[in-house]
Amino acid sequence: MSTHPILAALRRHKAGVILIALQIALTLAIVCNAIFIIGQRVDRVNRPTGIDEANLFVISQQWVGTPEDGAPDAVEKIDSLVRADLDTLRRLPGVESVAATNSLPLFNSSMINGITLTPDQKNSTLSATMFLGDEKLMSTLGVQLVAGRAFTAADVQHQGFRDDALPPSVIVSQAAAEKLFPNQSAVGKTIYSDTKGTTIIGVVKLLESSMVETFGNNSDYYTIIEPVRQDGNISRYVVKTRPGQQAAVMAAARTALFSANPERVIDEDRGIRSFAEIRHEAYRADRGMAILMAVVCLIMLCVTAAGIVGLTSFWVGQRHRQIGVRRALGARKVDILHYFQIENLMIAGGGVVVGVVLAVGLNLWLMSQYEMPRMPVIYVLIGMVALLALGQAAVFVPARRASRVSPIEATRAA
Repeated sequence: MSTHPILAALRRHKAGVILIALQIALTLAIVCNAIFIIGQRVDRVNRPTGIDEANLFVISQQWVGTPEDGAPDAVEKIDSLVRADLDTLRRLPGVESVAATNSLPLFNSSMINGITLTPDQKNSTLSATMFLGDEKLMSTLGVQLVAGRAFTAADVQHQGFRDDALPPSVIVSQAAAEKLFPNQSAVGKTIYSDTKGTTIIGVVKLLESSMVETFGNNSDYYTIIEPVRQDGNISRYVVKTRPGQQAAVMAAARTALFSANPERVIDEDRGIRSFAEIRHEAYRADRGMAILMAVVCLIMLCVTAAGIVGLTSFWVGQRHRQIGVRRALGARKVDILHYFQIENLMIAGGGVVVGVVLAVGLNLWLMSQYEMPRMPVIYVLIGMVALLALGQAAVFVPARRASRVSPIEATRAA
């Protein structure tokens, strides 16, 4: 089929052609970047924490009537209460392991320290989330040790909230170890925080930070575990239950703790939470963004398809007589159908070319403004194919209606 009649017809309808082409271009630019953002958010929501999430829950509480941090014997008194709580929780039916800790991955509460390789280093090599816990913390969380050794009871110290002393030994995540000592074993190496030194005795494969703020950044896995039981007016315990018994243990834990010592406050809504709840809350904004982007994509595609259908239907009405003449001269139904499909393909092709430029430009702007990664070319290629296919699908119904125009009816309508 010759494209000359198609080009001549398009030149007579420049305004409609330009509007549809620009609509396709804008849709391609927005949809490509939106789908890329959705993919990033989905990957972020599903990324691993490095812990055994399925059977974990957390208890956060505040002591009542205990000495203020810094008062004489405050740390010792609170530590005795914490150890009593740990013993109470371990005796509950269905409990596999219990540990004291200051925070957890995704918990939205953290202590972050700058880590250096020498005591006089001015700029930190990395900033790491510091997890504090006793010798049971790693086994309770289910983190995987890949080098060195785990903590023993002899390694564990206890201190108040205001005490920032580093213990003699720590365990680091593999991401932190590779950042601190690339192409070397981190075990046995000394690291520093505020000129205080400590020795790395072990490396865990994966442990996500508690404050997830970056987007697709490896620094979310720069974490360090200290063998420290932190004793203050706020205490936190992580409990690992046997499979299928989490709900029962969570219900029994509150009663057991109050029975052991009623001088405490445990919030009704947030005092005892499963890790599934913690993960759900941590990534609420990411899920919302993914849903919003999906809705935007759907609206843009529907509007574009409706625009193509509307414009093609309008042109079919205008060209009723010309279609009838072509049919009278021997054009088959399939020829009329192909005419409108090729016409749409030419319009959509022009729009797609402009859309590619807009899509890349929009991605570069997002990279500069929001530290997003560069969008892979595959997203643009898929977007191009999708918009061209959408154009062909949208034009099919009015084009098929045009192919059914009778030569006689067209002549009488003239």
